[in-house]
Amino acid sequence: MREIRMALRFLGKDPDSPNGDSATVWEDTETSEYVLQGYVVADPAALGVGPVPDGETVIRFPKRMMRFFPEVNGGGRTDA
Repeated sequence: MREIRMALRFLGKDPDSPNGDSATVWEDTETSEYVLQGYVVADPAALGVGPVPDGETVIRFPKRMMRFFPEVNGGGRTDA
């Protein structure tokens, strides 16, 4: 099995998370994609988005976390 490594740059963590554990935003500096940590949506009735492919999941991500995306905050990191 091949190990995949990503160069992740921390962008921000939800300051309103009950335990300070979620949600979190990183940027993969090699691909310019975002890696998100959020709350898994497991209830099929709540999904309403159709089939989810193997290897993917649907997460809940607080709208207030948008401020951590460089496109929204002018390109800099916004510490929580």
